[in-house]
Amino acid sequence: MKIYDISVPITPDMPVWPGDPAVVLQQVSAISSGDSANVTHFSMSAHTGTHIDAPKHFIDTGKTIGQIPLEKLVGEVLVMQIDHSIDVISKTVLQSHPNRSPLENAHKVLFRTRNSTLWHQSPSEFRMDYVGIDASGAEFLAGLGLDLIGIDYLSIAPYDETLTPHQILLAEDIVLLEGLDLSNVRAGIYELYCLPIHLPGCDGAPARVILVDRSY
Repeated sequence: MKIYDISVPITPDMPVWPGDPAVVLQQVSAISSGDSANVTHFSMSAHTGTHIDAPKHFIDTGKTIGQIPLEKLVGEVLVMQIDHSIDVISKTVLQSHPNRSPLENAHKVLFRTRNSTLWHQSPSEFRMDYVGIDASGAEFLAGLGLDLIGIDYLSIAPYDETLTPHQILLAEDIVLLEGLDLSNVRAGIYELYCLPIHLPGCDGAPARVILVDRSY
């Protein structure tokens, strides 16, 4: 068995979505200063780093984090490689993909794109040129009965087309898992464990996410 941690570390200098608050980590108690314990205060957006979007994020009447069934966050997942030449994951890209059949039979899918290299090439800079799923791709995926869709940057949708793909997918109660680092993971079938912070009533939550490969 091999375990892959596909979460990105939370640090004050990490990229965040433009307009979102930066990560703040502040030590408010320190043993070295005579306190009895080390205590850290942190603040950040619920959509920082590796996180999930609940339907509430783009649909005001949608489900919140606390209303997402855990079954949608755990189980078999397809990691699907998207060629580095692809700028946008469209319906055409998905229909012509050699793994279309496994995708159509999956309940959960993570898209491994060239985005995963951005976490290492630009660890402190937000990149607008990341690969996302456009409206046509979202419509195609929405018809597959998926529980969860993940991608390896801070948004499932392209920077210049943020709203519509989110609305299409979240309207189907599909969990959107964003901010993954899949650079050390090959395409294939894994067991997914995605555990968001339990924030009842919230539109999103940071998550620790791992993949388990039992073929070893």
